[in-house]
Amino acid sequence: MRGVEIMRGQSITRSAEQRQHEAMALHASIVEQVQQLADSGQWRAFLEFARSFHNYSLNNLFLILSQNPDATMVAGFRQWQAKGRQVRKGEKSIKIFGYREMKTERANDSDEATEDGKRLIRYFPILSVFDIAQTDPIEGAEPLPEDPTRRLVGDDDHGVIAPLAEHLERHGWSIRRGEIGSALGYTEPESHRVTLAENITPEQAAKTLLHETAHIELHHIDDIHEYRAHRGRMEVEAESVAFIVAGLSGFDTSAYSIGYITGWAREDITVIRDTAARVLKTAHAIAEIIELRE
Repeated sequence: MRGVEIMRGQSITRSAEQRQHEAMALHASIVEQVQQLADSGQWRAFLEFARSFHNYSLNNLFLILSQNPDATMVAGFRQWQAKGRQVRKGEKSIKIFGYREMKTERANDSDEATEDGKRLIRYFPILSVFDIAQTDPIEGAEPLPEDPTRRLVGDDDHGVIAPLAEHLERHGWSIRRGEIGSALGYTEPESHRVTLAENITPEQAAKTLLHETAHIELHHIDDIHEYRAHRGRMEVEAESVAFIVAGLSGFDTSAYSIGYITGWAREDITVIRDTAARVLKTAHAIAEIIELRE
């Protein structure tokens, strides 16, 4: 991690003033790393790559996730070849519904008439797609852009989950693990429930719970319409809080957080700077919840 040194695997003793300085240094490092990622063009390259994938209907998304819950990017056999990747021999395809239209002289009364007097038939053939994890790069092809948001892989939650869960439960929230597709976590304000994905590591779960707790403490979800109207700023705030508190707790979430913040800030570091006061105040509050000792 650039900008500030993280202490891992040991008890961190600091005064309130020291903690404040460390939190400010961590926030400054967000600005620095986001700027570096934006300047490198990595985020834009990956975004353009991601946009090249078909936007599937909700029903097809459910079909994809029911057959492969870990799927992230799917495309057909020849589509992957066009992107410089080859589906491995023996890989099992994911079945989804396509969409086709055909004009015909013979049709049912329910078919739609066209201007030339023919009938338009709509049908939904079954298509085969494959996840990127089922493919390998084709030799000599241009390498794919690297995803700037990489999941954390550590098997230690750094003492974060238990005190945060206890705090949230004291305030009427329930915490559960569940299968939630490609999401890593989400908060339901109506039912006062926080759900963490069941297939993530303890370290990623700790980071995700920090993020969801930040949403709650920042009152982002008190008004869902307000959240939708200002989602970019609120996601920047929540992930910035998670990054800072994780740093104070002894682990570095840069691999995930910096790309996430960059995307929601749309590479505009002024958004990060403008939210600094709220972010730092909330980070201090959550750090105290998980009992960072002097």
